[in-house]
Amino acid sequence: MREIRIGDKTFDEWAELANSDPGAFEKMRLAAIDRCIQDLPVSQQQRMRRLQWRIEQERRMARTPMNACLRISRMMWDTVLGNAGLQKRLAELGGMAPGGAAMDPVSRPALTKADVLEFSRSSE
Repeated sequence: MREIRIGDKTFDEWAELANSDPGAFEKMRLAAIDRCIQDLPVSQQQRMRRLQWRIEQERRMARTPMNACLRISRMMWDTVLGNAGLQKRLAELGGMAPGGAAMDPVSRPALTKADVLEFSRSSE
């Protein structure tokens, strides 16, 4: 089985640290997340810090680690399937493309009016 590394530690080393010294684990976890965000392009860092803040709030509000996992999972699925989710945005884009599915009238962009020009066929 392939060894999974997170930063400079394997998954098993992280798990052992979490069991033996939760405080040190938490400090190292936050430092590893911060390093990942700092490695991103500057244009994405603020968005990722906000997302990480939301994740930390979900963890804080959860009563158990399993509940935290479920809350974060629900948050991710809402990003894909929710009202303003990825799936809806892709469907809207598909509706704007030629031959795409029809968009609902509420979210359809306003169409401008145009004169229809008639072209006569040339006789050959």
